[in-house]
Amino acid sequence: MSFKNFQKNLPALPISVVMKITQLSARQIRYYEEKNLIIPERTAGNTRLFSINDVDKLLSIKELLNKGFSMKAVDEIVNNKKVSSNIEKIRQIIHNDIFIGPSGASREQSIGRGDLSRFYKK
Repeated sequence: MSFKNFQKNLPALPISVVMKITQLSARQIRYYEEKNLIIPERTAGNTRLFSINDVDKLLSIKELLNKGFSMKAVDEIVNNKKVSSNIEKIRQIIHNDIFIGPSGASREQSIGRGDLSRFYKK
């Protein structure tokens, strides 16, 4: 493991800091932990400590939920579970949300709820 990866995986942030960074409530963060979307380290006193990678994952979860994904879909996408080809297409769209436009300029691609709703049955 490189030093940079070591730093990103180092559990050092308490939940209060993570709440400020992500704008999520403590209850939301604990819920995502309960659903095994994140697994923060624990101190001897059972206090949660989060890494930069955990914060990044929480921000991804928040973004996916805001775009209308179900918890099941978020779990499959975030935890890289073996999924159907439709989910794999969604993963590719999400992970390639920066693309080069016809003018050669980089711009963000917006993924709307309607764009992805055809992949999920309600």
